[in-house]
Amino acid sequence: MLSPKEIVVDRMLSQDSYSQWLGITLLDVSLGYAKVKMQVRSEMLNGFRIAHGGISFGLADSAFAFASNSRGQLAYSVSTEINHLQKVFEGDTLFAEAKEEFYNKKIGKYRVEVTNQDNAIVAIFNGLVYVTKKEWA
Repeated sequence: MLSPKEIVVDRMLSQDSYSQWLGITLLDVSLGYAKVKMQVRSEMLNGFRIAHGGISFGLADSAFAFASNSRGQLAYSVSTEINHLQKVFEGDTLFAEAKEEFYNKKIGKYRVEVTNQDNAIVAIFNGLVYVTKKEWA
């Protein structure tokens, strides 16, 4: 049986072009949990010279995917939402920590907090996944 890290790194992150483009680094992964980080680059800014909301969403969504698939069962997102609480600027380092709040054989619920280098919460993301019977191994 593959470990959570093997599932996320070997099977998911290695094939995830979007997470790679974001520059995501996997910091930790365990059953129902993942923590990632990235740095905001100039091409991620909107017309107001702050990070486009899709950047923090993408980071949180990747952490959510890694956490929800870490048990070895293929899980697909069915519902997500994000609340942006603070502006994010070029050069900021963002961290996304996904924690499982509920899991059974069909559904998983996760909360992801996105923080900056000052440990300020910049966004809160919530997501639900449908858990399939298909295994990653």
